[in-house]
Amino acid sequence: MTKINLNIDMYRFLLLLSLLMSLIKANPFEGLTLISGKDANQNSFTHLVDNNNTIINIWEHDTDLASIAYLNSDSILFVPCRIPILDSTVRLPVGGRFKKMDWDGTIIWDYIVPEEICVPHHDIEVLPNGNILAICFEDRLQEETISKGKINNHDLMILDKIIEIEPQENNEANIVWEWKFWDRLIQEEFEDLENYMSLADNPGKLDINCNLPGNFVDQMLDWNHCNSIVYNNLLDQIMITSRRFNEIYIIDHSTTTLEAKTSSGGRYNKGGDFLYRWGNPQNYGYQGNYSEKKLFSPHNANWVPNGYPGSGNIIIFSNNHSESSSAVVEIVPPIDIQGDYLIDEAYGPFEFEWFHQSNFYSGYQSGAYRLPNGNTLITSTDQNLIFEISPSGSFQWSYSGDLEWSPRALKYYSNLTGYDTGDVNSDAVINVQDVVLIVGLVVSLDYNSAADLSSDGIVNVLDVVQLVNIILN
Repeated sequence: MTKINLNIDMYRFLLLLSLLMSLIKANPFEGLTLISGKDANQNSFTHLVDNNNTIINIWEHDTDLASIAYLNSDSILFVPCRIPILDSTVRLPVGGRFKKMDWDGTIIWDYIVPEEICVPHHDIEVLPNGNILAICFEDRLQEETISKGKINNHDLMILDKIIEIEPQENNEANIVWEWKFWDRLIQEEFEDLENYMSLADNPGKLDINCNLPGNFVDQMLDWNHCNSIVYNNLLDQIMITSRRFNEIYIIDHSTTTLEAKTSSGGRYNKGGDFLYRWGNPQNYGYQGNYSEKKLFSPHNANWVPNGYPGSGNIIIFSNNHSESSSAVVEIVPPIDIQGDYLIDEAYGPFEFEWFHQSNFYSGYQSGAYRLPNGNTLITSTDQNLIFEISPSGSFQWSYSGDLEWSPRALKYYSNLTGYDTGDVNSDAVINVQDVVLIVGLVVSLDYNSAADLSSDGIVNVLDVVQLVNIILN
């Protein structure tokens, strides 16, 4: 292809992209929305609906859910379930049972985590290899917390950890990896203790005497209150959201369990220490203004997928962002090409990349996800609202089915199976949405075999031009 032809093709591409992008962003994303929750009769369900609110499939559950179910591309549903407990002091949506269900609703795997390992709660993440990351809490006795320098004590401290579950046949599983907040705890009060360290010099660790909201008993019996967990396959990193600390944390998944107890080892050679944290820098000794606190009772931090508008950014639902008003915030994390996060006096940024606040509010649960066309799907749990907005904030779609409660909704491509070359979003149609995704891959220097139309091992402008020619012809 000559330089002149390339320039002509690029000109045609830019005209087409400019015209059709305006059309795309004025419409809801053509996908299927997965909703887990309860109906008016308090029956637990997960169902999949299209943009006409027509139910495509429904899975009925024999117990309440600990958070939401996730649907894999092979149509297997992963479900975290609640287990009734007698301990009335626990205020979390306690889980512990994990199910896999096929498209017809048959339970094909059913596993309960032994209580001596930990008690799962809230969210899960399904890894590409089929393993499951789960948030758990563990108990620590008063003498243990004293040994860590805890000033105010209670007979019990409940804090969070992460386990990785490897499903096995016959409803069995192996716990193949774990990470604990307990291993991150430091303090500035008692010089004779081994975890005596400067908070400002060790942002990868957590202050055991951090000033937290709520009364003392609530703090001790629900110390972290982590409520969501996600995984970044390219970076091999895990992100969790802590309502109690008003922060998000990113850790290295490539460590061994032993390395995760330390501050060395793994891909980023920081062991289990935080690679990045954001939302409330005063938690680690930053002496800035209170106005630099950016998150308020947050839920559902998640990465924008590669190829989507805002690829690599982080989206968070800030529940109590202002009085009786929630917000969805998007930030650009300060990350370099190696996947390391940069810090000055505190982890930035101090400005939002995108921000949406309107007439929605939920003091608990809820979440938001970026969609392939640049829209954002928002769930306001307390209001039973699930809706989609454009980048400018204009209303595009809402769910209108029988819903009494749902923690948050997800939206998938209409075609849940694998990619074909050129059909980047796997919706069985090659159109401008695929062009937008390929452009995103070019800009972010990412690779996807479906976008490699020239089959040369890279995704670049030639692939964009080739796809545009297919559409124009």
